[in-house]
Amino acid sequence: MLTSCSSDRYQYADDHHPDSLPPLAHVEDAVPQYEPHSRGGNKDYRVRGINYKVLNNVTSFSEKGYASWYGNKFHGHLTSNGERYDMFAMSAAHKNLPLPSYVKVTNIENNKQVIVRVNDRGPFHEGRIIDLSYAVTNKLDIIKSGTAQVEITLIHVPETQYANKNDFLYGYFYVQYLVTSSAQKAQKLGQSLSKKYQAEFNTEKDNNLYRLRLGPLSSETEAQKLRTQLQTEYPNAFIIHQQQRG
Repeated sequence: MLTSCSSDRYQYADDHHPDSLPPLAHVEDAVPQYEPHSRGGNKDYRVRGINYKVLNNVTSFSEKGYASWYGNKFHGHLTSNGERYDMFAMSAAHKNLPLPSYVKVTNIENNKQVIVRVNDRGPFHEGRIIDLSYAVTNKLDIIKSGTAQVEITLIHVPETQYANKNDFLYGYFYVQYLVTSSAQKAQKLGQSLSKKYQAEFNTEKDNNLYRLRLGPLSSETEAQKLRTQLQTEYPNAFIIHQQQRG
């Protein structure tokens, strides 16, 4: 099985596919935006006797090589920059790029492309240049093969580009945390969490199911922060991005 980096702190000895899959068709690419470098994960480091340099001032970067993926073993554990790894989010791990970063990943074998947010370190296996979340791997169609040749390209967003803009111009963000068939539970839980996290609650009805969400939120950064908070109670909470219609 494929792993990012190994440690005794994980519940499982080997990585593996998730036990149950939520719908993944709605998961959108990460939305590139300026983010300051995180306090964690941005210093040069050493793993398994090898020194790695973090490219903190990089504005242009591309690389070709093999991608791998990491899944259920690491799900819910802290990433290198202090967030919780979500195998159903559009995220990735890289050895050298600053955290967080945005990169375009192209599967050279089928030309499928996605945009991901790099928030973790790895992979520390020879010959691999990036570790992808389960959702990313699913979209690039490399679940069965496990690895694939890819090209990654850094998407650099200058601080000034977004300094005076509101992300609402580019869409809305929600955090979905639960699906239930009970209208009463949806209403009661939605009101409770709305008050607890100071965010509007939103219920999307789909046949006999109620998809419980908090939002809309004004930026992906806010959504990521809220998702991290919600994951203490709902580990499979994930972000939904809806494009603004104009």
